[in-house]
Amino acid sequence: MSKAMSMQDALIVLDIGKTNVKLALIDAGGAVLAEERRPNAIVHDGPYPLHDTDGIWEWMLATCRTFAGLAQVSAIVPVTHGATAALVDDDGLVLPVLDYEAALPGLDYDAVRPPYAQTFSPSLPVGLNLGRQLVWLAQRYPAEFARTRHILMYPQYWAWRLCGAAASEATSLGCHTDMWDPVQQRYSQLVDSMGWQPLMPPLAKPRDALGTLKPELAARTGLPASCQVLCGIHDSNASLVRYLDREGGAAPRTVLSTGTWVIAAAFGVPLEGLREEADMLANTNALGQPVACMRFMGGREFAALAGTQPVSCTFEQIEALVARGTMALPCFAEAGPFAGRAGQVQGPAPQDASERFALATLYCVLMTDYCLDALDARGPIAVEGSFTANPWFGPLLAALRPQQAVSYSDDASGTTCGGWLLRYPEGVPPGTSRAMPAASLPGLAAYRQAWQESLARADTKEPALAAG
Repeated sequence: MSKAMSMQDALIVLDIGKTNVKLALIDAGGAVLAEERRPNAIVHDGPYPLHDTDGIWEWMLATCRTFAGLAQVSAIVPVTHGATAALVDDDGLVLPVLDYEAALPGLDYDAVRPPYAQTFSPSLPVGLNLGRQLVWLAQRYPAEFARTRHILMYPQYWAWRLCGAAASEATSLGCHTDMWDPVQQRYSQLVDSMGWQPLMPPLAKPRDALGTLKPELAARTGLPASCQVLCGIHDSNASLVRYLDREGGAAPRTVLSTGTWVIAAAFGVPLEGLREEADMLANTNALGQPVACMRFMGGREFAALAGTQPVSCTFEQIEALVARGTMALPCFAEAGPFAGRAGQVQGPAPQDASERFALATLYCVLMTDYCLDALDARGPIAVEGSFTANPWFGPLLAALRPQQAVSYSDDASGTTCGGWLLRYPEGVPPGTSRAMPAASLPGLAAYRQAWQESLARADTKEPALAAG
């Protein structure tokens, strides 16, 4: 038997988050065979803040060569953050990939932006609406933009670079881009009014195989020439895949995808209750269905409060902060339902790094609870992603929401599992969920009420204490 025949079938998930890039090698049974990661650093010496696509590319190919010796890799699936696109011609990028947190000066976007009632995509700061980025690029760099053959959502850019086939895909198009109508599941009027329709490749589903690895890449990486490249998916929607009813139903439940963003996806909630001013939106899931969502930059804000070198806290320290009335009021990032407010800490200041961790935990719990109330989220709550490493987040959330069972996925990156399920849709998702017992903290409900009351009357201009 040859070495290739004796090696097990496996998938590579390319997971590009806003903060880190990860490659995971996962076998057909869902076991992670290998994993490598690197920071996703933004380059600031170009025409504007941009993604280091060449750095990611070289690192990815080198890592794939390592993975090629560990398993028979039959497919690669790209999973990336949203609000990002690549403009390409037949030779590659016509402009560098713009960072969605870059300022876009001199743009009158409201004149062309479609109404919220059509897109359920709220008006967001900087480049968080992808349509805003594209209009700015078209106005600022008209000659380069005119050379564009394809506008590719970020997962599909990596698929195109790997196999040469261009596709569009709804989970990334539906991620607050202003370019997608989630109810009708079609492009919004922005795409037509800007003349972009010819630049949008044919729509494909996330699990569709677009082609096989380019021969030169197979030779360079040692991966099989038959290795398929899947269309790919938006990362928060990848976290939802394991919870989707494969028959197309929508039983009420809530999934919290946590990382740089905390995104609450509430299955079974009608879109009519969404409010633009609260940064509520509709995403499109892997089945092509709209999902009511609300989010805040939980990972970013946690880091702002806990510091750059967080030190975990004890439950007693959380109890002490609640007893003292120390609380953080939003917000500590540039986006979310309280964007524009100046974050502040009310009450006695945290005394050390572990108390700052406790305060950050309480803040993220209260913000999550606020979002779930605003969504009228129902059913059990599944927590995916980086917050599952926090032992107190789930129990505190469970204490505030006794009607909704809270569980942690033991997959610290639900995106990886979602990517795996695209290749093995009939497989049993790896890992298990752990039920979170509600924390016993008698003063927590009163603390939440005080936080909500303070929020309503907060002075948003002068922060009481700089976080971090």
